[in-house]
Amino acid sequence: MSDEELRKRAIMVSEAIGRLLPVVRPEGLYDAARHLVDAGGKRLRPSLLLIAAEAVGADSTPLVPAAVSIELVHNFTLIHDDIMDNASLRRGRPSVHVIWGESGAILAGDTLYSKAFQILAATPAHHERVLGCMEMLAKTCTAICEGQWLDLDFEKAEQVDEGQYMEMIEKKTGVLYGASAWMGGMLGGADQEQLHGLEEFGRLTGMGFQIHDDVLDMTVSENVLGKRVGGDILEGKKTLIMIDALSKGVCPEIFGRGEASDEQIREAIVSLRRSGSIDYARRRSEELVSRGKDALDVLDESPAKALLLELADYMIRRGY
Repeated sequence: MSDEELRKRAIMVSEAIGRLLPVVRPEGLYDAARHLVDAGGKRLRPSLLLIAAEAVGADSTPLVPAAVSIELVHNFTLIHDDIMDNASLRRGRPSVHVIWGESGAILAGDTLYSKAFQILAATPAHHERVLGCMEMLAKTCTAICEGQWLDLDFEKAEQVDEGQYMEMIEKKTGVLYGASAWMGGMLGGADQEQLHGLEEFGRLTGMGFQIHDDVLDMTVSENVLGKRVGGDILEGKKTLIMIDALSKGVCPEIFGRGEASDEQIREAIVSLRRSGSIDYARRRSEELVSRGKDALDVLDESPAKALLLELADYMIRRGY
């Protein structure tokens, strides 16, 4: 996908966030809530909502508040995820809980969650469509919590198979992409077949995105990644890479240790690369994205549909 197309929509969303989520009293709460939001990010999910609406023939400009609601939910999950993982860096910045403490970070995340629904409710579209989107987003947030719980369970589990992992990333990541595409279609007036295709597209490409994220955790420098390289290994996360490696009898010594030297992390990543597990994860992400693109066959050809297909490829070819 052309960077210009993404940048254009990201700017629309960022400007709207400034209007729809102003820093008011108590300023500390809203500074904390805006911390990650203002750090940038690719705005892929809100862009997906806007492009999906365009792909069913709608003008996406009035739907920007709905796109903002998706971005706020995403950032809410990041804040709470960093608390659970005790991650100190996000997007190259100290995590919210590092600056404002865990209690402050929980409140900041909760504020983003509640504001997301308030802003979504104000989207200028037919009220039944907005209500449908509110139900979809609420259902999606529940699924994300289920996925996060599974992710935590996996850290304690001795064995996790690929099917269990796929269920976890579908809920943790795939469903929000699915909801983004579905909501764009719903607000844009899509029919049921188109809505199903859009949700499938978002869900499958979102799962591919998550697997690619796991690959980036081991293949991209900290300066580019914005967080510590190999963090998933240190935290003992059962990513697809580790599930495949463990099935081959490969387990880095530092897996789940919490701390290690840069040299030890490099050695662990080399062992995973030699096992073929990193390449296996890449192939699986490509397969999921290919299936997601096929789901868009329900849409007529258009520049917006072409953008969706390009966005799908971008999600597993991006470098950060």
